[in-house]
Amino acid sequence: MKLRLTMIALAMMMAMGAMAQSDAAFSHFWTGMTYYNPAVAGELNAIRLNLGSRMQWVDFKHAPMTFYFTADMPYKLLEQRWGVGAKAEFERIGLYTNSRIGVQLAWKRKIGKGTLSVGIQPGVFSQTFRGKEVITTKEQEEVPDEAIKKEDVSGTAFDANVGAYYTHPKFWVGLSVTHVTSPNIELKASREAIDYYEFNVSRSYYFMGGCNIPINNTLFEIQPAAMFAATQNVWTAQAAARVRYNRMLSIGAGYRWKDAVTAFIGVDLKDAYIGYAYDYPVSAISKATFGSHEVFVTYRVKLDPKEKNKNKQKSVRLM
Repeated sequence: MKLRLTMIALAMMMAMGAMAQSDAAFSHFWTGMTYYNPAVAGELNAIRLNLGSRMQWVDFKHAPMTFYFTADMPYKLLEQRWGVGAKAEFERIGLYTNSRIGVQLAWKRKIGKGTLSVGIQPGVFSQTFRGKEVITTKEQEEVPDEAIKKEDVSGTAFDANVGAYYTHPKFWVGLSVTHVTSPNIELKASREAIDYYEFNVSRSYYFMGGCNIPINNTLFEIQPAAMFAATQNVWTAQAAARVRYNRMLSIGAGYRWKDAVTAFIGVDLKDAYIGYAYDYPVSAISKATFGSHEVFVTYRVKLDPKEKNKNKQKSVRLM
């Protein structure tokens, strides 16, 4: 028996807002770009560790929670520059739990004053539905709905992301596609089970860009960034702008189309960045929640300085 879990689709739509995509909509999209685009891996001459978390609509019971970790670094093989990395993500939305892991490989080539990267991320997408926690009415118990599973089911499928990224001393831009294979996950109570439910992971498209604008004769600089995202049927967009002082303290604001306004604050330390974002919804859901919270931590371990001098490169996002 092959059943479509309409409930899953509806739950994912609510969890991701208007986008209805399978990736979390982080307001700090420019901080953890390897989450969306594997081509960004290895852009710095350092081992970079990113830890991000998003607590969405915190006033709701079983509200969406997303945690992810990425690590990446540059690598040189046969006189060719590469970037390698890894990504792990855990997400809880209502009665659904999603886990995603993958490895990243990016090929890099100097073009003009910038660097072009093309990357791929093979991995797996796992999902669990906790059917034992479903609460039904007396009427639903008398006439069971086959679309609502009353036992725990889970499944795993191959997943992959691809992307391209160009970084220049004055700007950066990226294009990526997540869940390229649009995998179908068969949710079963056990491996031997014949009956299963099916969940289709939507292919998503992302276009991002940003720049760094120093203000002459001051210690201030402006860092605007924007992202456009789309699936087959829907789209969304968000933009943000930060003002950074003395390359250390930054504050800013952002807006996600018909979803939320965002306030940012961050501190750049010697080898680390700590940032916080607060989203206040502008849609009708604002009547039931005070907003969402994000916390990001980035730590960088510099590599051999001799190698750095040989292949000097800066990221405009971190200048």
